[in-house]
Amino acid sequence: VQLQASGGGLVQAGGSLRLSCAASGRTFSSYAMGWFRQAPGREREFVAAMSRSSITAFCADTVKGRFTISRDNAKNTVYLQMNSLKPEDTAVYYCAAQSLGLYGSRRESEYGQWGQGTQVTVSS
Repeated sequence: VQLQASGGGLVQAGGSLRLSCAASGRTFSSYAMGWFRQAPGREREFVAAMSRSSITAFCADTVKGRFTISRDNAKNTVYLQMNSLKPEDTAVYYCAAQSLGLYGSRRESEYGQWGQGTQVTVSS
């Protein structure tokens, strides 16, 4: 599966953005999906993940209560709704498809396909 992330941009602190990740191919529903981010000078970190059938979703403590992952298998798309954005949320955001497993993972190594990333910048 090939992934294309979009929806990033510049937003003021307290604002919202919704990221989208469109997948090519007819097997999107076979993959658990995740979002990761990488801030300048830092390692890539887990943000959120969702199971193939949307039954299971979880996120990092740093975004809990502010970010929500969802997916629409009919549209081959996974979303990341980001509310109450903070300057520390500034990063390049990547979507990824889990190679093995049904429920998503916090481990970057479990994802085999990655989108190209979309920049999110939150100004104070």
